Amino acid sequence: MDKNSLFFQAFVYLSAAVVMVPLAKRIGLGSVLGYLLAGILIGPAILNFIGSEGHDLMHFAEFGVVMMLFVIGLELEPEILWKLRRSILGLGGLQVLVTTFIISTLSQLFFTISWQEGLALGLIIALSSTAIVLQTLNEKALMKTSAGRHSFSVLLFQDIAVIPMLAFFPLLASHQPDIAASAIKETTWTTGLSGWMQTLIVFAAVLVIILSGKYLINPLLRIIAATRLREIFTASALLLVIAITLLMTQVGLSPALGTFLAGVVLANSEYRHELESDIEPFKGLLLGLFFIAVGASIDFNLVMQKPVLILGLVFVIMTIKGIVLMVLGRFFRMKLDQNMIFGFALSQMGEFGFVLLSFSLQEGVLKKEIIDVMIAVVAISMAVTPLVLLFNEKVIQPRFGKKEIDDEKESDQIEEKNPVIIAGFGHFGNTVGRFLRANGVKATFLDFDSERVDLLRKMGFKVYYGDASRHALLRAAGAEQAKIIVLALDNLEKRLEMIEIIKKHFPNLRILVRAENRFDAYQLMNSGMMHVYRETLDTSLRVGTDVLKMMGFRSYTVNRMARIFLKHDEATIKKLAAIKNQEEYVASAKEYIEEIEKVLESDRHDPELQNDKGWDEESLIADAGGVKPS
Repeated sequence: MDKNSLFFQAFVYLSAAVVMVPLAKRIGLGSVLGYLLAGILIGPAILNFIGSEGHDLMHFAEFGVVMMLFVIGLELEPEILWKLRRSILGLGGLQVLVTTFIISTLSQLFFTISWQEGLALGLIIALSSTAIVLQTLNEKALMKTSAGRHSFSVLLFQDIAVIPMLAFFPLLASHQPDIAASAIKETTWTTGLSGWMQTLIVFAAVLVIILSGKYLINPLLRIIAATRLREIFTASALLLVIAITLLMTQVGLSPALGTFLAGVVLANSEYRHELESDIEPFKGLLLGLFFIAVGASIDFNLVMQKPVLILGLVFVIMTIKGIVLMVLGRFFRMKLDQNMIFGFALSQMGEFGFVLLSFSLQEGVLKKEIIDVMIAVVAISMAVTPLVLLFNEKVIQPRFGKKEIDDEKESDQIEEKNPVIIAGFGHFGNTVGRFLRANGVKATFLDFDSERVDLLRKMGFKVYYGDASRHALLRAAGAEQAKIIVLALDNLEKRLEMIEIIKKHFPNLRILVRAENRFDAYQLMNSGMMHVYRETLDTSLRVGTDVLKMMGFRSYTVNRMARIFLKHDEATIKKLAAIKNQEEYVASAKEYIEEIEKVLESDRHDPELQNDKGWDEESLIADAGGVKPS
């Protein structure tokens, strides 16, 4: 059998993935490590089904990273991105600068290299793996946590920083360029142009993406969608990503950055969810291929020749980066448990390291022997990252990581038993909870975000910290006695997990569940859910009104109070939007919450409205003992 045939190669890659990934997931190692182990298995180190083409495959597989950034961009509206500017510029910028300085200084002290080589190594080592970090954090449902948000901000800054690094590296050249590497160096539209012309072309390319996303792509997608051919829409989504990738490559920018920008521009598009669902399968497959390529690219022969040097460098680099990240995390007031996840997650070197090392060889910045060692260090550091995070999760976190949280967990001993439980007290659950509270219905609030819990307590809400998907916590919250539970968690997997737990252990508990979009709703309905609410302010209120009706409130009264609540909420949100100071915001929000509670309390006890049967036929039938009036 021809080992080089396309079908044999496809068979090998798919077989390795199908065998190793489920096995890794089963023993708790995660899919990323499964793909990496699959690459090691079929690579030169063991079965030798793939050889040098593993490096060539990396360039194709990196397209998975590009697609991942596009999908992430679709989930981030420009306003959200603007809110992250402090952590992107501040935390991300400081991480790159501090790490570069430390690594550059140490490499010059302990190795006989020039300051140019030391600076180049520092810049390369400062970068982390976008693909491995985001995929691993997504699997562990950590992207919405403080650690996840800060990790994303740092990674985004690093991706942006690659652009000036590529422009800066030729200035660090201190050796003769590698002739073979220089021969295959790609030419772009900016090759040979002056600095200001290159800058002008780069800005023009970015402007084209922004304007196209705003004024051109949406109308084209509308025309394509009108054909009602799903495969053509899928092809259009792929064409969009590929076109942006080509444009970015031609102007010397990072394709991942370009597609991320396009995703952000299209985040408010009516076709956002369709684009996301069409790209998702390709993204997952190509990311898996990328991880396999990383595993296969590890040069174990070189590792066996220089084990102390290579493994020692991996340990030292990951330790230094981890310490730098944790120190900066504390400076940015991250909780201990979140800070540890943040430090361990970003401690590796990244896929852009391969690009910059190859570029360094082309430009004569680093010697080939240094680059060979560093490629092995990059690959190994990426491969061990899932293990490091698993070690933190299983060993370090239980012993040390939750100290700060444990200090404030007196309220986790839930003493109250209320008829309603709300799991997840973000903006959706918050609206439901405020409406119920304003109408005198007591509810038990559960949330797993410690920072959010702290803020809500300052506003006067009694919110309990804890993972609502735990059977023991639900029992402690009174799930056996409660009538209704509202699942408003951010993470879909957690919601689905909770549904199964509630069905099994608390079958009498009625479930009302939030859906972020229609695709979430499909999965929730397929799990047997009847009360699924797609996310808007209006549907949040509808959950609240349905709870009140289930509690025995009359429909006409409930709807009147919902209109009052909505009108008041829309008025106050404009006032709160203008407040920038957090202490002032908390005080004002608390004041507005108390105000609407008083308004609805007064409405409920208005003697003129007490006997008002209104227009509601359903309530009239119920009041008449189930007999429809003539």
